[in-house]
Amino acid sequence: MSQLRTVQVLGGGSAGSSAHVGSLAAGLVARGVQVTVCAPAELDHAYDFAGTGARFVPVPRRSDPAAVAALRAACAGADVVHAHGLHAAVRSGLALGGQRTPLVLTWHTRAHAEGARRRLLHLLERRAARAAAVVLGASSDLVDRARRRGARDARLAPVAVPAPGSPVLLHDGKVRAELGVVERPLIVSVGSLVPHHGYGTLLDAARMWRQLDPVPLLVIAGEGRERGALQRRIRDEDLPVRLIGSRDDVAELLAVADLAVLASRWEARSVLAQEALRLGVPLVATAVGGVPELVGDAAELVPYGNAEATARVVVRLLADPKARERLAAAGRVQAAGWPSEDDTIAHVLSVYDELVQPLAAVRGR
Repeated sequence: MSQLRTVQVLGGGSAGSSAHVGSLAAGLVARGVQVTVCAPAELDHAYDFAGTGARFVPVPRRSDPAAVAALRAACAGADVVHAHGLHAAVRSGLALGGQRTPLVLTWHTRAHAEGARRRLLHLLERRAARAAAVVLGASSDLVDRARRRGARDARLAPVAVPAPGSPVLLHDGKVRAELGVVERPLIVSVGSLVPHHGYGTLLDAARMWRQLDPVPLLVIAGEGRERGALQRRIRDEDLPVRLIGSRDDVAELLAVADLAVLASRWEARSVLAQEALRLGVPLVATAVGGVPELVGDAAELVPYGNAEATARVVVRLLADPKARERLAAAGRVQAAGWPSEDDTIAHVLSVYDELVQPLAAVRGR
């Protein structure tokens, strides 16, 4: 068979899916696969897909005729098109327009909507799931969801997020000093400031743990449309919380934290959870989506939206250094058992081969 040709398609590109595509592109190129990455231009600036050895084609996150035509041209001659996310899958289906080229969808995360938008989201999920020859779900509940939406073939996929490229110092006093937590506990949460990440609940919990002496500081790294409302609450209620915006040193922040907290309404393979466990940072997380299967017994799980339960667990762990040490050790063990980037690339290649070989036989390749 001649060199395998793949096109990786990103829509908006969350941090997790963009990092995954960068890792996948590098691994596939290293194995002799011809890779084209189609994504909005700003994502290449952030993730340097071209630096992996892949060809990069800027395609805006739109479904208008010009964007679909650009995507169709990029997919011409591909053996497999691999879409990452629902919007990318729908646009890829439009671009392929009846061609025999197989489409793979990796479903990384769930969107959240209410009312009329929820019905539109349902239709989008159905269209994406049915367009793909194979849907790879990042968590078991996404696989189940894809099947309910009519996927012909839905499977759980090992999706590895690249580990930090260099060691992280775990006791960097400079970082804690800059945050003003030299002599008080530091709790870190990371993610965009949107409602489904549960920061309102975290602020409620922070109000409850003000009873501690010294009072822990909750630091939230991320940006989003909820920033103004959250900042007003922090000011009006005098909460021990700091919003520090988007950061490129999240691993360093986590490494010096006493605890990490994930308060989301839903996650598949949370990047925050993965980084915390890899670094041996005790994690308190909501028992939602793929989180329980990701962390196993290596994190303290609480119900989504329950500020009292979250505060209670945080207070208990801060008072119990040995419990934090046990969680830290368990986290490293759990992380060591996760799929590696090589595992992920090998699995994706096996799916590609499964789809391409029958077509190759028909074409006489």
